[in-house]
Amino acid sequence: QVPLVESGGGLVQPGGSLRLSCAASESIRRNYVMGWYRQAPGKQRELVATIISGGSINYADYVKGRFTISRDNAKNTVYLQMNSLKPEDTAVYSCNARNPITKVNFWGQGTQVTVSS
Repeated sequence: QVPLVESGGGLVQPGGSLRLSCAASESIRRNYVMGWYRQAPGKQRELVATIISGGSINYADYVKGRFTISRDNAKNTVYLQMNSLKPEDTAVYSCNARNPITKVNFWGQGTQVTVSS
């Protein structure tokens, strides 16, 4: 069973919006730290946002005020609402789940987000 499955990427014009979803399997427990990361061509992977089961949220400075991470524990799904998208947001976005005890990480396959006119 694939632990994390992302969806929702695509092509959008600058200023537009997209919503990414990350469906987690039952093996991903609700106490895991969930997050979104991105990697642009030729660049290292970088943090976008994280959320823990208690609701504490962390955003990278370059997405604050534009992106919103949320979590539906009933569906074991994490979302990333992206507004006011910029060309520099173009990247492969990957969902991450981290066991808070063992620090083991799980990754989704990634979904492409392209912001272009």
